[in-house]
Amino acid sequence: MASRTGLPADWLYLRDRFPRSRWSEPSLGPTAAHWLQMHQGFRAQGARMTGLTDRFRADPADPHGLHQALIPTLQAFLQHLDGHHRVESGHYFPAFRRMEPRIGEGIDLLDRDHDAVHAHLEAMLEAGRAFHLAVATAAPDAPGAALRLADAIEAALAPLTRHLDDEEDIVIPLIALRGVG
Repeated sequence: MASRTGLPADWLYLRDRFPRSRWSEPSLGPTAAHWLQMHQGFRAQGARMTGLTDRFRADPADPHGLHQALIPTLQAFLQHLDGHHRVESGHYFPAFRRMEPRIGEGIDLLDRDHDAVHAHLEAMLEAGRAFHLAVATAAPDAPGAALRLADAIEAALAPLTRHLDDEEDIVIPLIALRGVG
């Protein structure tokens, strides 16, 4: 997923008709605008977590301070993204396949991405729990646990970003052109 540099051209015919340059137009519609807003929220949370962990990597003296700043964002990110993907895979993707069969392979790819992203979410959750426990018990390895969480976050964000970009390229034009929602 992270190694993908984009999608095959034959999956992007709708984006060619409704390119990213038009996604700020009022004609986009509320469902597509909400979808983009959700994705931007995930990107912003990822950037916040990366900023926090980068600062900690540069000065690992305060794992408690990192914990205080990072764990609430991590929890919200994990819950929100998991719920978002469940709604997409359970509701929207089947409807999109029926609505526009030509994008079926692209939707299947996005669904498989959800499984890969979920594996990253699980790794982040486990690393977050370990970090929380290390800080809560004042374990000497709290800085190490923080770095392992930072690594899990870093490993997750590149494939997630690729997935969000690809999903938008398939889904946003479909929603905008077909009047979904």
